[in-house]
Amino acid sequence: MSRYGGFDAVEYREVGEPVPGPGEIRVRVAYVAVNAIEWKILAGSVAELLPQTFPVVLGNEVSGVVDHVGDGEHDLRVGDRVTGFVRGGGDAEYVLTTPDRVAVVPDGLSLRRAATIPQGVETARRAIRELGVEDGETVLVNGAAGSIGSAAVQLLVDRGVVVIGTARPDNHEYLRGLGAIPIEYGTRLLDQLAAAAPKGVDRALDCGSRGFVRQILPVVPADRVITVADFEAQALGVPITMGAGPHELYADSFRDVLPLAARGRFATEIAAEFPLSELTAAWKMNEDGHFRGKIVVKVAQLD
Repeated sequence: MSRYGGFDAVEYREVGEPVPGPGEIRVRVAYVAVNAIEWKILAGSVAELLPQTFPVVLGNEVSGVVDHVGDGEHDLRVGDRVTGFVRGGGDAEYVLTTPDRVAVVPDGLSLRRAATIPQGVETARRAIRELGVEDGETVLVNGAAGSIGSAAVQLLVDRGVVVIGTARPDNHEYLRGLGAIPIEYGTRLLDQLAAAAPKGVDRALDCGSRGFVRQILPVVPADRVITVADFEAQALGVPITMGAGPHELYADSFRDVLPLAARGRFATEIAAEFPLSELTAAWKMNEDGHFRGKIVVKVAQLD
């Protein structure tokens, strides 16, 4: 990416292979997971919050195989299958990262599925923590069938929280399987919410934007709402959780979920897979929305 300007600002270039320095490892990428922040960066819509120094390679959530290690003591070895975060530049054949940003993928979990877990779990956990959810409460999750939303549903249900999740009708059975009470978003949301939770909800977590925050404020106070997606919500008194930035994303935020996913006890969905040569099509699908789970980009077949 050499400038702001949408999908036309993306170029494919050959660059030198990165060499890990002390304390770094190099990962040969199998899959990159697509996140909405990437096409927002591309469009320039979050330039004030996340300024870029051009040229820049986007993408920070990958799975792959360690193929080179720099000096330093850690447990990772060449040949280890890993997933996690990189220091930007994930949409490439090789990426650099540090051992504390990736976790070993357990047997029984493919690199394809492993790529869908880190960002969704990290963001969901951070949002739940900042929202101040207490065990036994009732929480409304908007965009509950997406990557972050479905992670939030499972993490909350595991704590004994009653979860009501918004999604399209064709995703309602999926949400029931995760333990949530499904309702539709849009014009019918408040009526269906009243039927599903006659006593109201304690808090609301917005993972899908599309006007949800403004719609829910008449029934949930602003200090009990948080969004991960709506950059205009702050003007309504609702915080957006941004985290500490890509350089501060660590594997401890999702590591414990990987063995659960390997045993079928944590669900992830792959909405679509694109080759690296069609990266912009993957971003376009993510921008259009209305899909379940995560979009992945295949870079190499490594397992």
